Amino acid sequence: MIKNKDRRVQRTQQLLRDCLFALIQERGFERLSVQDIIDRANIGRATFYAHFDNKEDLLFSGFDTLRTALRSRQRLALAGKDGGDSRFFAYSHDLLSHVYEHRHLFHAMVGESSGTATQEALYRLTVSLVRDDLRALQDQIDAPANPNEAVVEFIAGGLFGLVMWWLNGKTILPIEEVDSLFRTLAIPAAKATV
Repeated sequence: MIKNKDRRVQRTQQLLRDCLFALIQERGFERLSVQDIIDRANIGRATFYAHFDNKEDLLFSGFDTLRTALRSRQRLALAGKDGGDSRFFAYSHDLLSHVYEHRHLFHAMVGESSGTATQEALYRLTVSLVRDDLRALQDQIDAPANPNEAVVEFIAGGLFGLVMWWLNGKTILPIEEVDSLFRTLAIPAAKATV
């Protein structure tokens, strides 16, 4: 019985995320209300609030799966036998692939009609990934456990800016080229702190 309940909860939350993302592409995030989302999902207000506090909470939950997958990729790189620079930002290619695959949604999420909430969510995800990456790398060499926040912000801001530049470019560069550009710029900054 509990497994079925967990599946129902997961299905309801995924339905709400799917509706949110579809509505973001149609109208942008700022123009949406919880009522718009529950109307699209055909669920009651109480059901929505049983799962999420507000539309921002729903938005942020949509990044949890991506964050988990990217962190898993990073753990595999750190545990692997391949040393050197391949340990740094091993998730970057997967992140860029995800952004490219969902580029129409990302355009809508960070465009003019979506405002700062979605940009902040994407930026927070990027900062979290970079911080965790630098912390894990420092743990491997017995360096201080807390990475320099200025470096975290520098690298995360660079990755976020690079993604925005890439998505808004007239010509979309191949994922491998953008990944190589990021790694070429970010790894020296990371090495300065680990």
